[in-house]
Amino acid sequence: MKRRHLLLGCCAALGAGLFTGLGLHAAAEARNPCRGTLPDELARHDLVLSAFEGLDTTRLVDTHAHLLGTGDSGSGCTVHASLHQWWRPTELLRKHVILDAACVASDAPSIDRAYVQRLQQLAAGFPAGARWWLYAFDQACRDDGRPEPDWTTFHVPDDYARRIAEASEGRFEWVASVHPYRPDAIARLEAAIAGGAVAVKWLPSAMNIDPRDARCRAFCERLARARLPLVVHCGEEKAAPGARRDDLVNPLLVRHLLALGATVIVAHCASLGQAQDTDRPSAPRVPAFELFARLMAEREWEGRLFGDLSAVFQRNRTPAVWRAVLGNEHWHGRLLHGSDHPLPGIVPLYSMPRLVQAGLLDAEHAAPLSRIREHNALLFDVVLKRSLRLGSARLPAALFEARALDALRAA
Repeated sequence: MKRRHLLLGCCAALGAGLFTGLGLHAAAEARNPCRGTLPDELARHDLVLSAFEGLDTTRLVDTHAHLLGTGDSGSGCTVHASLHQWWRPTELLRKHVILDAACVASDAPSIDRAYVQRLQQLAAGFPAGARWWLYAFDQACRDDGRPEPDWTTFHVPDDYARRIAEASEGRFEWVASVHPYRPDAIARLEAAIAGGAVAVKWLPSAMNIDPRDARCRAFCERLARARLPLVVHCGEEKAAPGARRDDLVNPLLVRHLLALGATVIVAHCASLGQAQDTDRPSAPRVPAFELFARLMAEREWEGRLFGDLSAVFQRNRTPAVWRAVLGNEHWHGRLLHGSDHPLPGIVPLYSMPRLVQAGLLDAEHAAPLSRIREHNALLFDVVLKRSLRLGSARLPAALFEARALDALRAA
């Protein structure tokens, strides 16, 4: 654990630079305390009880949680070589801040196992029935479909995600990740469907996936027949630069996937960064969230276009985004809860004072929320979202039960 403590100041800088744009003033508060089981007085706090009021905990689902590892258990996971190289300090610290968020010591006997064990501990703090979608993460590929290790920040194989889910006794489900340019993409997708995957995840900028590419057609058509959703990261990406194709996370590109019959969950509601308004080529770049809102207003996609709330209430989003998500109650039936685990454990990413200042959180709730996070960042994420208010508007229980996907499940 000593190495983890020594990296505290550096992790603060990394969290600031990679995830929030904050300065080094965050360093003093950067470390995740990683405390144990939530004390009874916090477990019975009115905030926690209110968060679960009216919520069917047997249906509670976090649709956006990351499974990570280094491969030290034989998992097949990898991280880019630069994340181990002392002469590339930014990349080295990228790894350490993520490990700190996940409560994994950088010198743990097995990072793979420690990551899963802490996730299991956090899940045990929830009522029976709550579950998490754990994401695989395919390698980036060149345009000819060959994997490109130098573009792959993280790799989590489908088989590993499946095995972790199968061993969890219902606590975890798994999300496949298959690059559509691979020559065997459809065969891999078929294996994922047969193996019980609940969705497929793409991060286009990191993986080098252009939704306009002809190879997406057969992939999306098969997803449509299987009634499996495709989770697509839209908006600026900070944690996994990969292929650095920032032009490919424009929310308007999702139309191409929808037109092919896919059901699409836009990760983070495209709530960070800017993108080109391709509907108006001469117009300046606009917030990506504005383009997501445009898609949500297009009636032809109702029933097949959704957004997840992972990372949406982090401090690097604007109050305008927060108010839109809370205030557009006609969206709520199309939104899904997601934590983006392990990011809720990066302390500088969330600012209760900013939410209070925006008029969305009662000031008296800030301290207990911070204490909850010290013990269980996943519980903190749920309780925070359920505590936010815009006038009478509140994120409904059905959103945390993924009822938006009921029609898809029932078919």
